[in-house]
Amino acid sequence: MCWRYRDAHDLRDRVREFLSEGLGLGYRVCYVGTGDHDGLVRDLDGIDGIGAALKTGAAQVASVDTTYPSGAVIEPAAQVRAYAEATDAALAAGYAGLRVAADCTPLVRTPEQLDAFSRYEHRIDRFMVDRPFSAMCAYAADEVDARAFAQVACLHPNTNVSAAGFRLHGAADRSITLAGEVDRSDEDLFPLALHRADLGPRGGQLVLDATDLTFIDHRNLLHLSRHAADRGTSVVLRTSWPGVSTLVDLLDLTNVRVERAA
Repeated sequence: MCWRYRDAHDLRDRVREFLSEGLGLGYRVCYVGTGDHDGLVRDLDGIDGIGAALKTGAAQVASVDTTYPSGAVIEPAAQVRAYAEATDAALAAGYAGLRVAADCTPLVRTPEQLDAFSRYEHRIDRFMVDRPFSAMCAYAADEVDARAFAQVACLHPNTNVSAAGFRLHGAADRSITLAGEVDRSDEDLFPLALHRADLGPRGGQLVLDATDLTFIDHRNLLHLSRHAADRGTSVVLRTSWPGVSTLVDLLDLTNVRVERAA
């Protein structure tokens, strides 16, 4: 879940709801936010049994301020490894998995931070497809503008704001899902998302589950074809939208094949 929040009250409400559900499912939960330890604990007031959960380690808090220096640029692969280790630790301790609610605002303030964090967002999304790990990434509306938010939101399966017309994210069978509408308004965002996701071939081809794709225009179809060509591979689009086949034929895209979605 990618959540754009209005203010501190909105953030706290969503965090409590998300983590309360996680505790109910038997997960270890963690809140990563700004401020000191005691303030983060107070943010969780109102969750049933939160006091006991904090004492036993079923619930944890961590401050972004102490974990990352101001302006820090995360290393995507290292961050995924850290959550993989934390998930394994939760399982070893007898929990069903790990659920994290994180205020990511301080980690996307500069262009360098946003680029690195967007790359991380796609990698952690693919990690959680088949691991007992779930997360809510929150961004402050008054600090992260609509364009910056769209760059991270389009790499999530779910968001509370329609910042982008499409979604590019991991799928249950380790394939990649392309859903929604990819139109002229996404002409800059779509190739940027493809680049940051660094989609490469699997089994010799780049396969996209586009079952829920309702539209893609010729410009973005060309971007997809070039992305595959730059990586020396071809694209398989599995979709039920009939317009794709027509566009592929008209553009003579020899490295794009359309398959009818089941």
